[in-house]
Amino acid sequence: MNYSETENWILDRLPFYQSQGSKAYKPGLDKIRSFVDQLNLSFQDIKFVHIGGTNGKGSTCRYLSSIIQESGYKVGLFTSPHFFDFRERITINNKKIEKNFVSKFIVNNRELIEKLNLSFFELSFGMSLSYYSEKNVDYAIIEVGLGGRLDATNIINPYLSAITNISFDHTEILGDSLEKIAHEKAGIIKKNTKVIIGERDKKTESIFMQKANESFSEIIFASDIKTKFENSEIKYLNKNIRTAVQISKNLNDKKINDSSIERGIMNINSNTNFYGRWTIIKDSPKIIFDCAHNESGFIHLCQQLNKLNFNKLFVILSFVKGKDVKRLISHFPKKSLIYYTSSNTERSMDYKEIMQSVKENINFDKNANKVYQEVLSQASPMDLVIITGSNYIAKEIFHE
Repeated sequence: MNYSETENWILDRLPFYQSQGSKAYKPGLDKIRSFVDQLNLSFQDIKFVHIGGTNGKGSTCRYLSSIIQESGYKVGLFTSPHFFDFRERITINNKKIEKNFVSKFIVNNRELIEKLNLSFFELSFGMSLSYYSEKNVDYAIIEVGLGGRLDATNIINPYLSAITNISFDHTEILGDSLEKIAHEKAGIIKKNTKVIIGERDKKTESIFMQKANESFSEIIFASDIKTKFENSEIKYLNKNIRTAVQISKNLNDKKINDSSIERGIMNINSNTNFYGRWTIIKDSPKIIFDCAHNESGFIHLCQQLNKLNFNKLFVILSFVKGKDVKRLISHFPKKSLIYYTSSNTERSMDYKEIMQSVKENINFDKNANKVYQEVLSQASPMDLVIITGSNYIAKEIFHE
């Protein structure tokens, strides 16, 4: 198979949460353990860092990767979801996994993949471990896919674990309370392995402390520690920076110092292709893409946009099923001009579902690019356009 055929097989053949939702979610570690065991990989020289949480885990992973790269290391980064290309999920020092590696991996392991009936995510993660092992990375930063306790990534034995924060998301799988969600996220805390918690919260801190105590693991709350490293322009990213800094300082690596931390934060875009977090697409009118997709993310997004000066605010929104759209849009200024669209996935909310949630007439077109072009035709140079609500909309508007 060539790469195009391989990618189509991966996306079409395997259960894919990004498009199918909970019916593609396969909790449990037995299959991924069996897969990785049969790949016969060696990880003894790799330092793993395992990062979970509701919001900010992707940003934290990228800040950490950038910092460690600036310290002179070869850094594997496994994240999800992808925006344009499957290979975005598996990188080393900002270089995507080679197409030939992907095709060869599938050809060599297709029988085993089908025998084990792996999910898309299990396959992706197993492939990343094979790649990082073959390429002899120094560090591998692994972002949890969903939850933690039963997530495929939880088979690793990390040098350090981190949980950014807890808020409501994927409640149909993780539970309908912050305490239940925290319990699932705390599942990545390993025995005798230090854990960094990004934000202290009265409802969840005791859960993390109890799990750390049971695991004989030191626990550090990054929010308790002041840091001189910040992003002065995008304030909501500072929590993630603070968490990445504390992870960096607790890796006990002499090559990682204040100078490399500062460079890592400054060079995050060039070191990690940082995309989807307050990404400025255009300056006149200012167009910003942000993949906020739950209430906590919307609150931080709106706090940031309120710092800007603009005439009209245009908002292009796309959501997956199950979102309380009326509650989410309540965080935008009342005079916002809101346009709705959908993405080409089973999970995407359609016109009827959005109408049922907001209970008022809406501007809707299922063609995301058509909506984008319409907004551009109306926006003046001093207006602001925000595109948010879903990761999936990026590819349909900004075709790479």
